Amino acid sequence: MGHGHAHHRHGPEEGHHHGHGHGSGGALPAAFDTSVPDEELSPEQRSRRSLLRRAGLLGAGLTAAGVLGRAATAPAYAATDGRRGNGFLWLAGDHHIHTQYSSDGKYRVVDQVRQGARHGMDWLVITDHGSATHAKIGVEKVNPDIQEARSAHEDTLVFQGLEWNIPGAEHGTVFVHPGRNEVSVLKQFETDYDGSVQGASDSTPANEALAVAGLAFLGEQVRRRKVKDALMLANHPARRGVDSPHEIRAWRDATDPDHRIAVGFEGAPGHQAAGLPAPLGPARARGIYDNNPSANSFAGYPLESYRTWGGFDWMTATVGGLWDSLLAEGKPWWITANSDSHQVYADTAVRGPGGDFTADGRYADPVYGGRIDTTQGDYWPGQYSRTHVGADGFSYAAVMDGIRAGRIWVDHGQLVSGLDVRVSGGGRWATLGGALHVKKGTAVTLTADIALADGPNWAGFTPKLARVDVIQGDVTGPVADQDTFTAPTAKVVTSYEVNKSTGTVRLTYRLGRVDRPSYVRLRGTDGNRSAVGAMGAAVDPAGPAIDVVGDADPWLDLWFYSNPVWILPS
Repeated sequence: MGHGHAHHRHGPEEGHHHGHGHGSGGALPAAFDTSVPDEELSPEQRSRRSLLRRAGLLGAGLTAAGVLGRAATAPAYAATDGRRGNGFLWLAGDHHIHTQYSSDGKYRVVDQVRQGARHGMDWLVITDHGSATHAKIGVEKVNPDIQEARSAHEDTLVFQGLEWNIPGAEHGTVFVHPGRNEVSVLKQFETDYDGSVQGASDSTPANEALAVAGLAFLGEQVRRRKVKDALMLANHPARRGVDSPHEIRAWRDATDPDHRIAVGFEGAPGHQAAGLPAPLGPARARGIYDNNPSANSFAGYPLESYRTWGGFDWMTATVGGLWDSLLAEGKPWWITANSDSHQVYADTAVRGPGGDFTADGRYADPVYGGRIDTTQGDYWPGQYSRTHVGADGFSYAAVMDGIRAGRIWVDHGQLVSGLDVRVSGGGRWATLGGALHVKKGTAVTLTADIALADGPNWAGFTPKLARVDVIQGDVTGPVADQDTFTAPTAKVVTSYEVNKSTGTVRLTYRLGRVDRPSYVRLRGTDGNRSAVGAMGAAVDPAGPAIDVVGDADPWLDLWFYSNPVWILPS
């Protein structure tokens, strides 16, 4: 099934030999390393250590390497670096961030990285919009800024990527492992395969084929070792209805199953502040999901797919919907969450005067604007949305391997501090993105340890987890119709009410003696808003409710989602 291949060919990062190293298997960031005294930390490092302590992830003998990862041995499919045997290093990050090198951006690279570090981000991807100007000027010109940010923020991994205008479809994050060819590979990819640059935006077979060719190009650059790795994640997939099910499957299957380039999509889009009601907010839709079908939209999608549900994309939020239909094929396809940060809500900066974006490839540096701007719909990286990746170490390679392996869970508003999911049976276990191989008839148990929120988020309150749902579906194999977007067997099989507000909660669900392949995934909520799911109460009795355009305060409707674990009896 290709769920957890270790790519040991990744050597040390090129050109980054900081004191707290970014090389494969490099040392821990200072904030994680309890041997480094508090007084030796920078203000940002002290802030991050405070977050870790508050979540119960440091101190009392726990190190970050062992956060909610207490099994004695690693599962067979998981890469290990020989330095830890009790779990992964869970690194929070954001793969969708814009700067002054985007036609609708404003901030410097260092502004986004500094704010991301302040809000607990361990890794970030700079993803300015693909365009003729970016391909010609911006993709090269932004690189020195990224290099400077890497040096200035040694405890934050900063990838260079771009937001790809997928030919025939929506947008996607494309990013590569840092190295001497990161700019040249991204530049050639954007020039040859970006839908905007190539005039290939319409939903036609030729444009869809160009998108697949672009992913194949990235795969070839990895195979030829021009770059050590490359990944693609589809952004806001249901926003305009132009990412059809057959296109998503074609992206997923475009490259070697053992080293896929396209590995998932945004389970929750950015622009979450856009739903804040007037007069203190933009009074738009969460995620700016306020569209309707167009000539390029997939005709099979219902009107409600153009809205978010509890801040999550319809493809992810619908139990038994498109995401579950992909998982039911038994192939990996993961979800993420991020900021899509362009213009930040309640910020005071404006674009600086002078300059010519078309000629310069960027806007002038931002300056103080003299007022708090409540008309913008974005948050800083980590301020609201977080993608948590289980990595084998603090390195670019480890983060990319963790993403490809699906060791990912996502949350909004810091609803929970940590999550460890184990599916065990027959003396073995597997975690997020992995597969438990057992003999038919083996008794299998799902165990989830959830570290509850233990301190206020940016909005000033400590969230309370009210309920956790276990979602299970059968693996039924490849679909005959590539535009399938339902999975009839997927449903909420049990729910747990959470009756404590601090510490760690352990949930246990017994799957019984398994006789057919299946998967399980988790979802949690603060319980403020819910509704019967689109497939009915028997499938999802209390799922996320559709977000109201103009009145959807994101802080009053918090959820977390995990990626799946497969159970494969034979």
